Amino acid sequence: MTGLRRWYGVILGEPASKANSRQIVRIGGKLRVIKSIKARRYVYEVARQVAPLPEDKQLRAPIAMTAHVYYASQRPDLDPSLILDALQGRIYANDRAVRQMHLFHHIDRENPRAEITLAEIDDDTDD
Repeated sequence: MTGLRRWYGVILGEPASKANSRQIVRIGGKLRVIKSIKARRYVYEVARQVAPLPEDKQLRAPIAMTAHVYYASQRPDLDPSLILDALQGRIYANDRAVRQMHLFHHIDRENPRAEITLAEIDDDTDD
């Protein structure tokens, strides 16, 4: 396991569920599906809070993610998709590098947030 790298961060705010945060708009006469305003705000907040790692320091596949997501209520689905998208290009080049996810749904009405640990892992598969 020598040489494997980790990243830990706390992202303030409540992520939208990617599945429930799409809207259909007409752009140039064609219908397009885009992120909702809430989802776009969250991605902006992640960019503001998480400094990008230099390319040579970014985590490489395969990566394991442990996410403790603290929502303001029971209502939101536990969905790390928007978090994965927002960290792409900042902590890793592509979110397809994440091969394991350990997800936990919590409630904190006063301080919604995501506590994220990402770690390179040994790949013992023969693809």
